Amino acid sequence: FCKLDPDEEEKDTFKILVATDIHLGYLEKDACRGNDTFVTFDEILKLAQDNEVDFILLGGDLFHENKPSRKTIYTCLELLRKYCMGDRPVQFEILSDQSVNFAFSKFPWVNYQDENLNISIPVFSIHGNHDDPTGADGLCALDILTCAGLINHFGRSPSIEKIEISPILLQKGNSKIALYGLGSVPDERLYRMFVNKQVTMLRPKEDEDRWFNMFVIHQNRSKHGATNYIPEQFLDDFIDLVIWGHEHECKISPTRNEQQLFYVSQPGSSVVTSLSPGETVRKHVGLLHIKDKKMKIQKIPLQTVRPFYLEDLVLADNSNLFLPDNPKVTQVIQDFCMEKVEMMLDNAERQRLGNPKQPEKPLIRLRVDYSGGFEPFSMVRFSQKYMDRVANPKDIIHFFRHREQKEKNEDEVNFRKLVHRPAAEGTTLRVEDLVKQYFQTAEKKVQLSLLSERGMGEAVQEFVDKEEKDAIEELVKFQLEKTQRFLKERHIDAEEAKIDEEVFAFGCIQMVNSLYNVPEYTGSPCLTTFMSSKCPLLSKAVVE
Repeated sequence: FCKLDPDEEEKDTFKILVATDIHLGYLEKDACRGNDTFVTFDEILKLAQDNEVDFILLGGDLFHENKPSRKTIYTCLELLRKYCMGDRPVQFEILSDQSVNFAFSKFPWVNYQDENLNISIPVFSIHGNHDDPTGADGLCALDILTCAGLINHFGRSPSIEKIEISPILLQKGNSKIALYGLGSVPDERLYRMFVNKQVTMLRPKEDEDRWFNMFVIHQNRSKHGATNYIPEQFLDDFIDLVIWGHEHECKISPTRNEQQLFYVSQPGSSVVTSLSPGETVRKHVGLLHIKDKKMKIQKIPLQTVRPFYLEDLVLADNSNLFLPDNPKVTQVIQDFCMEKVEMMLDNAERQRLGNPKQPEKPLIRLRVDYSGGFEPFSMVRFSQKYMDRVANPKDIIHFFRHREQKEKNEDEVNFRKLVHRPAAEGTTLRVEDLVKQYFQTAEKKVQLSLLSERGMGEAVQEFVDKEEKDAIEELVKFQLEKTQRFLKERHIDAEEAKIDEEVFAFGCIQMVNSLYNVPEYTGSPCLTTFMSSKCPLLSKAVVE
């Protein structure tokens, strides 16, 4: 990690404000916390203006909802117009083909070069998993901002089978940056694409060693499952710096990957969206300086973030205070929890920053492990005592058991148990997981033969989470047309048993293609032989 010489000339040094996961609109209907994201976004943009940065780089999830409300869109447009438009000239130029960098835009060029706009601070952003493109037109909220000329949305991939990342080439004086970006892709799919060598990062042909290569990504960095994350070693070793979005814990100081020999900076979120340990770390944005192949990141603490304090209490570790046989043990536990909360509130008051825009009411979370024969107390009366002092009075206490017996496996999936079973802290139960689990355990007569369970799961997920009312209909229509084309190419007659057999064959092919990322059927001899086989098609050799 190289330090810059303070005497180096300003004309050759890029100054970039880096932030990720702003989540505009989070809890906007909450009377206490509704404006938190807007106040902090205002602070971030003002920091960019005060430091006279060359541009702002956002690492995804600018919005919390896939379809932000009118208030959220309006406030975002208002703030971008307030801070990012003006007469100050932009000091860098773009050398790459902008029709490739911004191919999805109706205005495929950077906004500050538009003769109808007066941009002083360009904003470059990839999309995250919260504000990703959906629907038949593949649009997202960032595309609205791009059309309005206020940001530059990059890092979109036109294909789900193969990704080629072409960098935005920036030059200021003698310094050159190759800015790579990849918007959020489902982790399992992207993991498989990396394994199958289907992700390519294109490099400039001229002066290859002079470019500072920076990659912005929005994926799971920590391992949540076998393939539900992106290992750092998957990324190319010519990269100099990775800006990693999606993870909310602030680890903005660059850490060196000793295997790939690049640095990773994880700015984290600018708002607390889950009451988990990673969110207690102080929130920062970064002021990134780049000159030639040298860089440094200045950590800038955010002053307007709502304070958050978390502590753990294990009742079994305090056997001298809490005796399960005591008839009043529940009241004793409740009183002790009140003392803990009061101490946390006192600590919050002592550590207030004094910024008039910082919210007064802190977020408080006391995680209570009641394993060992204890019972949780009612939260209704407890929360009423803190309505005027805490921003989250209804969920101050989180009860959990450290050791829980595993539920017995059943042939049928009880969705009521799945939905209401308490999840571990910091985890979420996804609709697509429910769909997958249902079809894996359901009787054969209700299993899918034409639609894939993964495709159906993703469609239901979009229907529920992103209010895409046509998602399931579009999936069924697409798969039906594809199956009809297949049957026509096979010249299948009207015999029902034969049609069922061929549909089953087509479903098996779709499953194998999905598992191994095989391109769509193109009439190759091996697949033709495979399709002409009779049911059951999946012989041991084919499965292997």
